Amino acid sequence: MHSGGGRSSITGGQSAADQALSKLNIAGYARNRSEVLPVAARGATVLSPYIRHNLLTLEKLWRHVSRAPFADREKFRDELLWQEYSRHLYARMGTRLFHNLRFEQVWDAPGDGWPPGMACIDFAVDELTRDGWLVNQTRMWLASQWTVRNNAGWLHGQERMYRHLIDGSRAANLTGWQWVVGSANARPYGLSRWQVHKRAPQLCGECALKHACPIENFPDKISLNEIAVDPLLNRDPDPQGTAGPSIAVKIRTPEYVLLTIESLGDSDPALAAHPHLPVVFVFNESALRKLQLSSQRILFYLETLKDLAQRREVHLYLGDPTEFARNNPVAVTYAPVPSFQKFTDLAEIHPYPWLKKPHGQSVKSFSAWRGKLR
Repeated sequence: MHSGGGRSSITGGQSAADQALSKLNIAGYARNRSEVLPVAARGATVLSPYIRHNLLTLEKLWRHVSRAPFADREKFRDELLWQEYSRHLYARMGTRLFHNLRFEQVWDAPGDGWPPGMACIDFAVDELTRDGWLVNQTRMWLASQWTVRNNAGWLHGQERMYRHLIDGSRAANLTGWQWVVGSANARPYGLSRWQVHKRAPQLCGECALKHACPIENFPDKISLNEIAVDPLLNRDPDPQGTAGPSIAVKIRTPEYVLLTIESLGDSDPALAAHPHLPVVFVFNESALRKLQLSSQRILFYLETLKDLAQRREVHLYLGDPTEFARNNPVAVTYAPVPSFQKFTDLAEIHPYPWLKKPHGQSVKSFSAWRGKLR
């Protein structure tokens, strides 16, 4: 029920997340966050796996960097807001985000957008499949190479990347790909040798194609046709429904706390509200068979739950989490993803830990969304 692989160098669990946070120093982040090689020059924090699973909440990180150098703090907080934007966008648009959002781009065309041979792409694919994590720059390289350069459908490229990323969320991965390939903004990011040489010059130096580089020049500019705007992009008629409950909804007394991959941290609201209840996590068997996630992802979940078991009584099952919730009174934290709507007859639903509460105005762009935040 997984696609194989090994173990990531990034350890799962609240203890690992807390340790990483204790060592966080974002001085130089604004300048170095896009560096690829040498690894020692990278400014990326490598906190995204913990952010994705709310082992570290966006709000906690926002406060943590309050005394960092101004430029680094503002850039880091911009990235936190981008994560929140992607969550808001996915919470509102749901499965519509699997389709071109605003502009026509190659979407479902077959093909492998990462054929071997280019040192930069081979390096990024190897790091993705071996470690389950990439700096943002190489994520952009891969998305651009797949669709902008090789005209393969971005839907399949993002799915391949999602399978391996231990920080993979539908919200962030779909949003990121749509922005890189231009289906969200009509401005495709064109990978070229210039970017690779700037961020990882040794890759160009050792590439077998260095004298016949397929990306020597920037790709030709193209005009993407605008598609009919989904009204939900401009206005959400039910922002409260999108956000989920703002206070705990208590229907009956729970006997278990049910965790989802959207919230695995010790500060999970349902978990924190019931410090003495046993904790349950159900690996969704049908989803695992369909998605074929990498072993790095599965092991990250297991490490996280094993760490939690040092502090709480934890039960793991393989099956259907919604069925467990139907048959047992559970407290659960709301998850702003389409699959959460499959849960019925929950004993308690606790609020999701938003950084900024979703509003009902435009989410057509990051700037439009940000301008309406309170």
